[in-house]
Amino acid sequence: MPSPFPGMDPYLEGYLWPDVHHRLATQISDQITPAIRPRYVARIEVQVVQDETPEAEIGIMYPDVEILLRRAPRPEAPPAPTYPTGGGVMVAEPPAVTPATYSVALGQIDVRLASVHILDTAQNQLVTSIEILSPVNKREPGLTQYRAKRRRLHAAGVHLLEIDLLRRGQRPLLTQQVPNSAYRITLTRSGANSVDVWALNLADPLPVLPVPLRAPDKDVTLDLGLGFATIYERAAYDLSIDYHAAPPPPPFTAEEQDALATLLKNLP
Repeated sequence: MPSPFPGMDPYLEGYLWPDVHHRLATQISDQITPAIRPRYVARIEVQVVQDETPEAEIGIMYPDVEILLRRAPRPEAPPAPTYPTGGGVMVAEPPAVTPATYSVALGQIDVRLASVHILDTAQNQLVTSIEILSPVNKREPGLTQYRAKRRRLHAAGVHLLEIDLLRRGQRPLLTQQVPNSAYRITLTRSGANSVDVWALNLADPLPVLPVPLRAPDKDVTLDLGLGFATIYERAAYDLSIDYHAAPPPPPFTAEEQDALATLLKNLP
């Protein structure tokens, strides 16, 4: 069964997201490779980062978060019983049993982030980076780290295509000129002072995107909708989703709830 949504499926923003993230990176690489060869290649770059604040994802992306249990120290043993000097016997009562107590701490979680790097085959230099944002990129301290990465890529003259298909978190690029939307895709071309933005909502299909290369080569196209539909079918995500339940947070606005109900009304 295909997704009932014409664009991004919000039900994939929960525990299935890591699988979606990596499958989408592979599909993007496979789709654009025939169009960029032989002058360029597409390579999947995997970066391991630590999620230092995993509390925000408990019950969303981390249903089985690892915890560290530390047993509190036992109380000191009670003093030995004493006997009266008059010859009587004092029977010591058994000491009260103190229940074991534990402290619970969340451990840091390693997150593997996949991006697609387009390299020229002549010098093996990075030309274009296609970044698929993860929740760790959209909240601190990962947000600041990702913004620093954006600046490094721009300073190095690398085109940057950012695909943000997550409703939660903060956008790395803040601008008042773009309306609020559920999803956002941005393209920052090398040396440009402006950014191309696609602001998408639940009822919007995923667009066909330009992928810039090194001048004088023309842009190639990335059909993001086709790529998403392909991974949805191959992964059989419909078998893991209950569309009669609420989707992962954050909560929808009243307008989004109406759109959600319309898109799901014909499901069995």
